[in-house]
This record gives sequence, C-alpha cells and structure tokens, in this order.
Amino acid sequence: MVAPAPSAAEGSRLEPGLVTLLAVVAGVSVANLYYLQPLLPLLARDLAATPEAVGGVAVATQLGYAVGLFLFIPLGDTVERKALILALCSATVAALLGAAAAPGLVGLTAASFLLGGFTVVPHVALPLAAHLAAPAERGRVIGSVLAGLLTGILTARTVAGFLGQAFGWRAVYLVAAAAMVALALALWRMLPRDAPTATLRYPALLRSLFTLTAELPELRRASRLGAATFAAFSAFWTTLAFHLATPRFGLGSGAAGLFGLIGASGALAAPVVGRLADRRGARWASGVALGLALLAFAVLAVGGGWLLGLVAGVLLLDVGAQANQVANLARVHALRPEARSRLNTVYMVTYFGGGAIGTWAGAHAWASWGWTGVWATGGVFVVLGLLSWALEPRR
Repeated sequence: MVAPAPSAAEGSRLEPGLVTLLAVVAGVSVANLYYLQPLLPLLARDLAATPEAVGGVAVATQLGYAVGLFLFIPLGDTVERKALILALCSATVAALLGAAAAPGLVGLTAASFLLGGFTVVPHVALPLAAHLAAPAERGRVIGSVLAGLLTGILTARTVAGFLGQAFGWRAVYLVAAAAMVALALALWRMLPRDAPTATLRYPALLRSLFTLTAELPELRRASRLGAATFAAFSAFWTTLAFHLATPRFGLGSGAAGLFGLIGASGALAAPVVGRLADRRGARWASGVALGLALLAFAVLAVGGGWLLGLVAGVLLLDVGAQANQVANLARVHALRPEARSRLNTVYMVTYFGGGAIGTWAGAHAWASWGWTGVWATGGVFVVLGLLSWALEPRR
C-alpha cells in the first residue's frame, strides 16, 4: 500500500476531494450526539422515566462533549492529527456499543457522557482544514466542513427517528457504531498526515487555553455568540419530539426525524455565509445570523401550533444557527495559526456548554409551561446573543 502523502503547508490550496472528506468526517462523527433527540419519547416509555429525566441523558451527552473538547482537542496542535482522529473514532465505537447495551437510565447516561467526550473528531478535522486553506478561501473551506457538520446534526435526527420507530432505540446505536467503523477505515486509507504546530507538554497545553482566552477578546466575543445561539437551538430541538407527540399533532419519532431532514437545508447556507464572511466581515455575518434566529422564534411563537409554522421556524433557525457558526469560526481561526486547535477548543467548549444549558432549560420549560415555555426560552437566548453582538467594538 502506498504511504499517505505528507500534508500541505500552511496556506496552501486544498484539493476539493480532501475538503469533501473532512466534511463527511464532520457529519458522520457529530451525528452521534444527536441520534438521541427524536428518541426521547421512546426512552421515556421503555425506561419508565419522565421527560425531564430522559432530557438529562441529552444533557450528559453535551456535557461530555464539552469535557472531551477541553481534554482532547488541544492535542491537535501537538500530536499528529491522523493518529488522534483514529484513536477517537475507536473510543467512540466502544461508547456507542455501551449505550446500546445499557440496562437502564443510569447506564445510558454514563455511556452518553463518554460518547460525548470521545465524539470530538470534527473539531480535530476543522482546524486541519483551516490550517491547510489559503487565507482568502478560509471562510469558504470552514463553511464547507461546517455544512457537513450541520448535515450530520440534522440528518441524524431523521435516521434515528425512523430506525427507532421501526427497530427500537438500541438499534440506532448499533448502526451508528457500524458507521464509525466504516469511517475509521476510510480515514486510515485516505487522510494525509499532518505535522504538529506546537511542542508544549500536556499540562502547559491546557494552561495555554486560559492564557489565550484572556489575551484574545475576539475569541471571547465569538464564543459568547456561539453559546447563546446554540443554547436556543438546543432548547428547541430537545423538545420538538415531545411537541409533535402531543394530541394536537399525534406524530411519532419518525416525524421528528423528518424535521431534521427539513432543517438540513440550512447546511446549504454554510458555504455562502463563508464567502460573505470573507468579503463583508465575520461580525456583519453574525448580526444577520442572529436576526434570522430571532425571526425563527417569532415564527414558532405565532405558528408553532401548525406543521407549516414549525417547518418555517425550523428552516429559519437552522440557517441562522449555521450562519452564526460559520461567521464565529472564521473570526476564531484567523487569530493565531499556530494555536488553531486550542482556539477551537475554547470556542467549542463554550459553545457546547451553552448547548447543555439550552437543553436543560428547554426540557424544564417544556415540563413547566409547554410549548410557550420552549419558544420563549429560545428567544431569550437569542436576545442575549444580540445584546452581546451590539456591544462589540465595530471594526
């Protein structure tokens, strides 16, 4: 077998095939975090648990993801990324099998935490793409990889909804494990090697995360915007399956999965937003994205009792969330090329911390106030993001 070609230098042009591979890596990997959401009513029934209790499994997944981002992603600056990606894929397969075999809610929660911790492959792949892209095309490349990421997030719900309805929720985790094995084999054969960009020891590497956060106000601003938007996004998607299962709709997990497929159209906006961020500036793109997200919750407030209103809200919310993510990461990866994995760590830990808060708040709002509580909670998170954006220096 021919050895993999050495990685290209910083700022070289990426081959389209490699961009596509990294987008697939992002989508297939991140899907593991979102299979659970349309399955929550099935879990509540099969495990005799309340909606709030099974919502805790989703929170554990996102908290595990935040921990994994903190512990593993900084290593992308100091170790060879291909080896790191393959190790994380192997650990993810083990966690998926553990979730499939979990005897009850406690075991599933523990397995979900570990699954979140290991499913951080997209955020090793993303700094690699940004490192290899020329500055003038970095926004476009980030947008393309994030399009794969969002497609994985949203189609995961579709796949899980139909598989869960037909074969049970455990089958979803078994299929996901098989997909990760196939992905690992493809990466082993096709992914080029990439030289580390830093030589720090692990304790110093982790300490540098706090140093970078303190030194870079632009990193802090982008992280706040990402956390606020993802909190709103998570509050909606965590509770949608419960809303669709009410007597007003009477729909099962398969229907909740179909809404994920509708929302996947938001991935088409990612490369467009990346080009706009390259031309008009990432701050401008973030403002537009937050405006779309706020409009989405206004539509959900007025029309969330009808399928057409839900469809319109999903489209607006997913386009807004994706556009905000592309704009924020374009800002972050332009700061310090030698520390892109660590910058990505700070941003993503904050981002998924916001997602965990949104998941908890959405589940609590649904249990306490129903659909009104959900759209109001999401709207509050978006307004907080807009306030943070409005207070930024205009440069």
